[in-house]
Amino acid sequence: MDSELRELYQQVILDHNKSPRNFRKLENANLRPKDITLLCGDRIDVFIKLENDIIKDISFQGSGCAISKASASLMTSMLKGKSKAEAEELFNKFHDLITGKLGDNPSIEDLGKLAVFAGVKEFPARVKCASLAWHTMQSALSKEEKVISTE
Repeated sequence: MDSELRELYQQVILDHNKSPRNFRKLENANLRPKDITLLCGDRIDVFIKLENDIIKDISFQGSGCAISKASASLMTSMLKGKSKAEAEELFNKFHDLITGKLGDNPSIEDLGKLAVFAGVKEFPARVKCASLAWHTMQSALSKEEKVISTE
């Protein structure tokens, strides 16, 4: 990770950890997955108001490290107004980015600020932190009662 991206990563993570966007319980949510907690104790609950396959509103609550909280904050900011299909596509791109499946020179322009998570692939233990909210969101949208894995 080059120094400019590393500095941006630190700034974005610290900003979204200190002042997370959409950090609230969404009272009129019609989708909410089962609780998901990582072994380290990070827990993120995602609330979604879905209308005609469009995410009209999305929020989260929970506790965790700066990476899991910042990832949830950025995720909720980016998914508001997106369709279920667009949310799934963004989840897949983000997951490929943080797990290194996009390679060393990924095309990340369409990921916006999520691109700062590119360096997470260098720290496998942090991949679960970065993807916790995303797996939780995916579970809510699929409405499946299944055990969630952040692998």
